[in-house]
Order: sequence, then C-alpha cells, then structure tokens
Amino acid sequence: MKTKIDTTLRSVALAALLVLSLFALGAQASPVVDADALMRKANDIMVTGDLEAAVKVYLQIPAPGPEGDEGQFASSRMQAARLEFAVKDYPAAIAAVDELLAVYPENIEALQFRDSVEEAMMPQWKRLMRDTIKFVPHLLKGSLMTLLLVVFTMIISPIGGLLIALGRIGNFKPISRFCWFVIWLFRGTPLLLQLFFIYYGLPAIGIILKPIPAALIGLGLNYSAYLAEIIRSGILSIDQGQMEAAEAMGMSYWQAMRRVIIPQTYRVILPPVGNEFIALIKDTALVSTIAMVELMRTADQLFNASFNITVLGLAAVIYLLFTTVFTFTFERLEARVGAYEKR
Repeated sequence: MKTKIDTTLRSVALAALLVLSLFALGAQASPVVDADALMRKANDIMVTGDLEAAVKVYLQIPAPGPEGDEGQFASSRMQAARLEFAVKDYPAAIAAVDELLAVYPENIEALQFRDSVEEAMMPQWKRLMRDTIKFVPHLLKGSLMTLLLVVFTMIISPIGGLLIALGRIGNFKPISRFCWFVIWLFRGTPLLLQLFFIYYGLPAIGIILKPIPAALIGLGLNYSAYLAEIIRSGILSIDQGQMEAAEAMGMSYWQAMRRVIIPQTYRVILPPVGNEFIALIKDTALVSTIAMVELMRTADQLFNASFNITVLGLAAVIYLLFTTVFTFTFERLEARVGAYEKR
C-alpha cells in the first residue's frame, strides 16, 4: 500500500514539473512587448512623415493588464486617432478611440475626441440645421431688444427732428442757433463716440445711466439731428406762396405749418427718412459696446463661446430680414403718399 502511494505522489510531482516547464517555454516563446520602445519607434516614424506606418506601430502597443497603467496605451490610441483624423479617415479614427474606450470608458479626452470626429462626419446640411436650432432662440431673444431700440427711436426721433427743424428755421435767434449747434454736434461726431460719452462719460459728473436708457438717449438724439435736416429741407422745398396764402386766410404761423406746409413735406422727406430708419437697424449694433445685450452682442457672445461661424451668418440673416421688412414698408408708404403724382 505504501509503495502505491509513493508511486502516485511521484507521478503527481512529475506532472507538476511538466506543466511548469511548459509555462516556462511559453513565456520564453512570447517575449514581453516593450511599450516605451514601440512608442519611441512610432514617434520617430511620424517625424519622417509616414503617418500610415506610424499608426500601425501605435496600434501594436497592447492594452495593459489588471495591474497596468493606461499611460502608453491611451497615448498610442489617441495619437493614432489624431493621425487618422488628420488624413480624414474618420472611421479609422473612431475605431482607434473605441479601442481606448473599451478599456477605459470614462476617458474624458477620448469621449470628447469621438464627439469631434462624429461632428466632422456629419453632413453639412445636418450640421447647419443643428446649429440653427441651437442658436436661433438666443438670437431672437436678442433681436427683441434691437426691435425695441428701433421702434423707440422711430417714435422719438421724428418728433425731436421736427422740433429742432422748426427751431432752426424760426426767427428767434437764440433758439435757432441752439438748434444749429445740436445738429452740428450730433451729425459731426460718430454715434459710437456719443454712446461712449453718455454711458461712460456722464458718470464723471454724477449722471449714471443704465445701458438701456443710455442707448435710447444716444440713438434718439443722433437720429433727431439727422431727421431735423431732412425735415428742414422738406419744409424749405415748399413754395413760400403757400405760407403767404395760409396767412392771408387768417392762419397763424404755427397753424399754417401744421395744416398746410408740413403735410406737403411728407412725399419729399419720406424716402430719406426711410433710408435713415433702415440704417438705424444696423446702427443698433453699436450699443453692444456699452454692455447692451441686443442682437449683435448676443451673436458675439455665442461666437466667442463656440467659435462657430454659423451664429454670425444667422445674425446677418435676421438683420437682413428686418431691413427687408422696413424697406418694403417704406416703399408702400412712398407709393401711397406720392400716388397722385403719377396721374
């Protein structure tokens, strides 16, 4: 019995030695891959410009074992993906990134790069539609402030322009000279400078305005000065006999102006006034320089955040839409006011 047990133990020991020998031979037949050496080799090949060969070497670096570090493996797959992306082989770039994500699914760099590759693969029309849906709501919100500035200025500036024009052509010298000075000042200096002075300069003398009031005051004064000259030229274009006839009928100077002279100026001043208001839509972009969040500032903020040129194109389309609507509106008004001249 003892002899049989000894024989059995001797057989087990021989089998164990045989298995260990086989493992040792296998280890000798499969040498450990030197990831650092492969990384250096791939970098040297990439310097020569042979990107395809460099990618093949990068992809030879194996994934680390349970005890390994992601270091060289992650770097090799990201470098291979970048090279494939550079030659616009997007599927190969995604394949290289997916190898990394299969081992390290939370790798932020790989996830972000994969999103960039997928965006580059996206058709142009689809990308444009995505950007439009993303940016238009923000731009429309900013355009509401632009419309507020335009509408307010269109209401205030004709009234201010009419008062300045009447004071300019009046016989009371102090008022006439003051109105001339206002026209000279606001037509002779840039609108941007006027906005800067109102918003940044007036606080030096204790007058502090928020962006919206500062923008409304600046645009209102500037366009009142321009419209004053347009209205004044329209009034002076009416024959002096019209005023004399009105006064002969017992009207006062102001009654003659209100009932006879000014109504006849509409057909003369409407085209240049329309041009000024169309220019006003574009000039509202200047108020973005005083921290006013309107269409242009909204577009600028979105562009600086995304570096996507589409947002500027969308802003241009909205400006064109506004100017087109105003252009057709004033053309209709001109046609109605001047219709009797075509008979």
